[in-house]
Amino acid sequence: MNNFSKLKDLVLSLESDFEKFYDKKNSAAGTRVRKGMQDLKNMAQDIRKEVQDMKNSEGAAK
Repeated sequence: MNNFSKLKDLVLSLESDFEKFYDKKNSAAGTRVRKGMQDLKNMAQDIRKEVQDMKNSEGAAK
């Protein structure tokens, strides 16, 4: 669950940059959004692998 909390924190931290980019057309904020979204993608992939590994190890134990 710790990874899920980190994921939520990352999404919330990007909120102001999204507003700056879309509402104020701040291109530097757009760069930060793109970086944050890449981090989000990588974090989501790590969580996906962790869940799959846990699922497989539980299945093998039965």
